[in-house]
Amino acid sequence: MHTHRHHTLIDSPYGALTLVATDGTLSGLYMTDQRHRPPEETFGTRDDRPFGPAIDQLNAYFEGELREFELPLDLHGTPFQRSVWAQLQRIPYGETRTYGELAEALGKPAASRAVGLANGKNPVGVIVPCHRVIGANGDLTGYGGGLDRKRRLLDFERARAGQDAA
Repeated sequence: MHTHRHHTLIDSPYGALTLVATDGTLSGLYMTDQRHRPPEETFGTRDDRPFGPAIDQLNAYFEGELREFELPLDLHGTPFQRSVWAQLQRIPYGETRTYGELAEALGKPAASRAVGLANGKNPVGVIVPCHRVIGANGDLTGYGGGLDRKRRLLDFERARAGQDAA
């Protein structure tokens, strides 16, 4: 089966984002200088058309108006990676979980390191909120987009969530 890939670039408060679609479904969201970012030549040709809903929802998120993304995703990874990414999508906006808590939720309490590795390979940052995972002692540990971006995303979400609670 032949797959078609397209990409587009958008601006965000966290720098330029590259969105990638495989056969019209979002399969990647990468930040500039992101660790584990695939080579540009795998992104396909530039075409903004498949990305309208993703761009609209990302813009609403960055404006503080959207908390949960509702987009079809085409996530390529091992079964374990996909199970971790599914857990990430269950972490509520403005909250965090530790790698150990995710490992427990997966029924693999000894797998926090493997959870961390899978978290780092998340192909759709922000939308699959890998930035909401922290170390057991509350430290911000590893983030493919860089710890500064992780801190800013968490602070942004906490401030918005705090406004609702007030």
